[in-house]
Amino acid sequence: MSWLRNLSKCYFSTTKPLLKPTITDPFHRFPSLTLLSRFSTSTIPEPGSTSPVRYAGLGPTKPNEKPRVVVLGTGWAGCRFMKGLDPQIYDIVCVSPRNHMVFTPLLASTCVGTLEFRSVAEPVARIQPAISNEPGSFFFLANCTGINADIHEVQCETVTEGTQTLDPWKFTISYDKLVIALGAQPTTFGIHGVHEHAIFLREVYHAQEIRRKLLLNLMMSEVPGIEEEEKKRLLHCVVVGGGPTGVEFSGELSDFIMRDVRQRYAHVKDYIHVTLIEANEILSSFDDRLRHYATNQLTKSGVRLVRGIVKDVEEKKIILNDGTEVPYGLLVWSTGVGPSPFIQSLDLPKSPGGRIGIDEWLRVPSVQDIFSIGDCSGFVESTGKPTLPALAQVAERQGKYLAILLNKVGKANGGRANSMNDMDLGNQFVYKHLGSMATVGSYKALVDLRQNKEAKGLSLAGFVSWFVWRSAYLTRVISWRNRFYVAINWATTFVFGRDISRI
Repeated sequence: MSWLRNLSKCYFSTTKPLLKPTITDPFHRFPSLTLLSRFSTSTIPEPGSTSPVRYAGLGPTKPNEKPRVVVLGTGWAGCRFMKGLDPQIYDIVCVSPRNHMVFTPLLASTCVGTLEFRSVAEPVARIQPAISNEPGSFFFLANCTGINADIHEVQCETVTEGTQTLDPWKFTISYDKLVIALGAQPTTFGIHGVHEHAIFLREVYHAQEIRRKLLLNLMMSEVPGIEEEEKKRLLHCVVVGGGPTGVEFSGELSDFIMRDVRQRYAHVKDYIHVTLIEANEILSSFDDRLRHYATNQLTKSGVRLVRGIVKDVEEKKIILNDGTEVPYGLLVWSTGVGPSPFIQSLDLPKSPGGRIGIDEWLRVPSVQDIFSIGDCSGFVESTGKPTLPALAQVAERQGKYLAILLNKVGKANGGRANSMNDMDLGNQFVYKHLGSMATVGSYKALVDLRQNKEAKGLSLAGFVSWFVWRSAYLTRVISWRNRFYVAINWATTFVFGRDISRI
């Protein structure tokens, strides 16, 4: 053991005690505080109010930090943009009143139990993991309340709801690049009573409300003592709007009635029916042959087609412009979309129709570092391009293009605020329509692959189209997780029927 004693003597004689470094920076002492150093807080009295309002903010990025891209919205455009944006180049901050993306083409199927709600909702954190993992990237459950383009800042207010509602928290976020992808809102054409009595079909909670009301009406109609006229009203489902959403929901509802209601609600099976109201032709953007096929197929399925314009909406009936009164138990409103009041209130250039105006590279003219994509944007008149339709494929294509563009800009050191002047942005955004699809129930669908209504191209209808429709949407679902959910839900529904539990 003599060698071990000699080795220990040699070690202790040659080593010096280590000096503990003096650390005065608290963020160096506690690395977790580095995250908090990005935020600032203050209490400022609100004008006209005696109580102070709390404010917080993400200040401008520092030279040693990555440039910050702020994304407003989690629709098709915003989520596709975040998915393609490189988190190694940018910090990504997303602001939206919902923390998921809705796969809207399959939303109608959730109303009647063909699919579960989680099958069409994709969490934003799965689409872009950086907002959960990167120290400078965040997701904020909030609404944008204002944009100050001069100082590169957006004002936000948190979304609070539930039985114990919290006071909203106002905060600001400084941006290097801002992407507005706030989508659009359903159009009501100023008709009285729509917001109070009708249900839209654009969000998961809309589908949940439709499902609960539909099943409630079915169960209430079986209660002893319900008069026959009231039973007919409760089980009358009215859909206003003959676009793809309205037609697909009518088809899903007719399938639900024929395959499930008639078996499980035998006492009221002869009372339930569906009426589709449209001012013009249904599916006006589709080929004439496909429109006629859809009309015949819906009629065979028991859907009553009515051509008319809704004049007024009351609690238990709607009134058409010719004076016809249509009683209803469930009213679904699907007449298209338009710009929201917030989009209209922004002091930014506008395109025809009130959308945010953009140029060929999806930039908002006359302001620095602001882009707009999706249903809330449209080309300004000076570009000579028509406003693109409010379709998921348009929004998705714009999101993908803009992500590639900003990745290119970031690599060329143009990611900072006011650093894109005279930069060559490359190819302009060009949209090429891939076609339209819609299901009409009874394992039938329409596939129109023409570039536009006047162009020639392939158009299909029937069972083969239904198979193409399902296959195409299954591949377009964002994650393998949700593809698995959708496939399992379809198989379960085919074998066991739809779930009619009112949860």
